[in-house]
Amino acid sequence: MTIKIYQADAFTDKLFRGNPAAICMLEDWLPETTMQAIAAENNLAETAFVVPSGNEFGIRWFTPTVEVDLCGHATLAAAHIINEYYNTGKSILTFQSPHSGSLTVTQQDDMLTLDFPADEPKQITTPQLLKEALGIEPMETLRGRTDYMAVLPTETDLLRLKPNFELLTQLEARGVIVTATGVESDFVSRFFGPQSGINEDPVTGSAHTTLVPYWAKELGKTSLSAMQLSSRRGYLWCKLQGKRVAISGKAVTYMQGEIKIPKKTMLTL
Repeated sequence: MTIKIYQADAFTDKLFRGNPAAICMLEDWLPETTMQAIAAENNLAETAFVVPSGNEFGIRWFTPTVEVDLCGHATLAAAHIINEYYNTGKSILTFQSPHSGSLTVTQQDDMLTLDFPADEPKQITTPQLLKEALGIEPMETLRGRTDYMAVLPTETDLLRLKPNFELLTQLEARGVIVTATGVESDFVSRFFGPQSGINEDPVTGSAHTTLVPYWAKELGKTSLSAMQLSSRRGYLWCKLQGKRVAISGKAVTYMQGEIKIPKKTMLTL
């Protein structure tokens, strides 16, 4: 079996920045064990698997260790690859996710905009384990559908964080978002997900479905600029639209190629 594979850097206009994602273009779904094995072999934060279905595309996302319900940067990267190499002629692409429903990506010039469901976080008492893992007591702690979110006093506090990943894995969550008001943007963040096989994700589009409702309320505006302060940096432009969040960014192609999987390998996975 031969599978077309691409890799793109999302939420950036420069190579080796933003968040790299692999995109596997399929004719039909592969067994989950095969998709998980490919994602582990790629060893990127996410590998997206895409299957054309009429005028839409089915999409699923895998980290090196687990399948996830929603991934922003790999969806953005998938839309970029489809627009660049598959000439659909459409400015709006619709993806269908088995876990997150219908997701659209709109392209205007070189900007891509994700339309994702908002995940308004609820304030909680900060777990002692989270304080110990971060090495700092948050000003406020919230919980979304899948992640904890810790709010710190300043961007400097965020940059200085050196979390204990072993402790973080003990938290029952997909991961931990840490955020603060920004110096060059409305807000900044980092995302730690050792529970999902990624100690620090370079740029996490899905985390902004939780960040944007919070900061829109805190800052009193619905259009927000954001930076994710990983070593690769990522830049996002976001807008709260009722129960949806528009998340915009750019993407660049890094490579394209083929995966060749012998049939006997498929049978043993």
